[in-house]
Amino acid sequence: MSVDQAMIASVAQWLHTTPGRYVRAWEHKQVNNMVVNTFGYHAIQIGMPHWDLLRANRISHKLCTFNGPASDITRKGLVLCEAESLPFDSESIDLLVLPHVLECSADPHQVLREVERVLVPEGQVVLTGFNPYSLWGLRDRIPGLEQLMPVSPSHHVSLSRVNDWLSLLSFDIQQSSQGCFVPYCQSRKWLHRWAFMDVMAQRGWPLSGATYAISAIKRVNSMTLVGLNWSKQKQRVAQGAVMGASRDSGVYQSNE
Repeated sequence: MSVDQAMIASVAQWLHTTPGRYVRAWEHKQVNNMVVNTFGYHAIQIGMPHWDLLRANRISHKLCTFNGPASDITRKGLVLCEAESLPFDSESIDLLVLPHVLECSADPHQVLREVERVLVPEGQVVLTGFNPYSLWGLRDRIPGLEQLMPVSPSHHVSLSRVNDWLSLLSFDIQQSSQGCFVPYCQSRKWLHRWAFMDVMAQRGWPLSGATYAISAIKRVNSMTLVGLNWSKQKQRVAQGAVMGASRDSGVYQSNE
């Protein structure tokens, strides 16, 4: 099982539409804020090679993975592989960015297990995805209506579920945010007219945003040595040698 190429292509194409550009702008801003202060030696973006989400990061060695036909590779720094089987050594990557990878994978759990394997201790992962409980996602779940989102509702992975999966893999959530609370509009003008809803969302808007971004750190439990507490041990008093004298020889003898 691997990432669905048709779905990945659908997401990439949708991100060039008017609502897609609105989503992409919000996600890009969030990811930039999450990765700008991450340091290390290796940073990898999983998928979406035409969308550079590592631009704001200052790690010198950056790569992007690609799971399409080899003939489609048109830029340097691309690695042909699947997200469920990354060709990197264990504990060798400092930063991973996964834009809409989990919802396009047939086995998102395996994707996260690979993320946990290749990240160094204290390494960072950043993920983005569509929210099934937003105005956009809920509309797609109504039977008979035309699907708006590029990903089928059955493939959506909610933010709370991602949090649970990461927690099971010993990740600590650092940042989590939702965006694009506006109604789905094909017109750029109407998207900007509804933009006040994004401001209202910061003041207790009851619904979820159409998309989310999450950052987490891989934690490794340190080893604790268990043994005797020598500070509480009783000090042993060494017994001195007892000197005795032989009546016959008049010479002192030791009775140790």
